[in-house]
Amino acid sequence: QVDDMITKFAKKGLTPSQIGVLLRDSHGVAQVKAVTGAKILRILRGKGLAPEIPEDLYHMIKKAVTMRKHLDANRKDKDGKFHLILVESRIHRLARYYKRTRKLPPNWRYDSSTASALVQG
Repeated sequence: QVDDMITKFAKKGLTPSQIGVLLRDSHGVAQVKAVTGAKILRILRGKGLAPEIPEDLYHMIKKAVTMRKHLDANRKDKDGKFHLILVESRIHRLARYYKRTRKLPPNWRYDSSTASALVQG
């Protein structure tokens, strides 16, 4: 029953952490692993609904895209530019880890010009 709810929420477009929060707050499921024996992401992977890039990397890329959009409007924002460099280096570090653990394909690359296509919204 919990598995069906997880797949239903995933098909609506929710991320694994959003699914966990929704199950905890609205449906009284404190820990999915305690109920089903598997974590949310593992259940989604088994049904072919797992996101193609890991959630934390996705949110980093989303943050970098919004920062870049801000810098296009505010060219003189030196502090913003500095922090964009920090975020993008964090993206590269995270991508290197995910390539090593084979959660990303070895030819995957972060490119700031195509990053907005990776994140919708």
